[in-house]
Amino acid sequence: MIRLTKQADYGILLMTQFARAGTQGMFSTSDLAARSGLSVPMVNKTLKLLQRGGLLCSHRGVNGGYQLARSAGAITLEEIIEAVDGPIALTECHEHAHAGECGITATCPTRVNWGVINNAIRDSLAGITLLQMIHPLFGSIKMRSKIQIIPSSV
Repeated sequence: MIRLTKQADYGILLMTQFARAGTQGMFSTSDLAARSGLSVPMVNKTLKLLQRGGLLCSHRGVNGGYQLARSAGAITLEEIIEAVDGPIALTECHEHAHAGECGITATCPTRVNWGVINNAIRDSLAGITLLQMIHPLFGSIKMRSKIQIIPSSV
């Protein structure tokens, strides 16, 4: 089963809180925990990863907190997932630049196809912005046309 980690899912959930508030929205860790229903330690850990990924800015002080580093329309799901989980890759050989860990890389008959599939998934995630995540995606004709199932020719 291909699935996001809980932390990546939580990262997207937290980022939607910021998107709803806009670029001026500033939230403390405890405020976000209360709004999302997540624990303060999980929120804190996730926010630090999102900040390290360049998606959030933090401000210290009494009125401090976190806010979006840029507009919600300029942040993609791909960026959020990679900030939390690292590179998006369906197989080990596509996760690392040096794909020698497998042992059969040179003779693998599926490696090229997995690369194409991996790129399609990354491109799909890169095509969905945080701003779109706070609005229905599948109501738009544009989004429906992007999601296609290619029939098997076998």
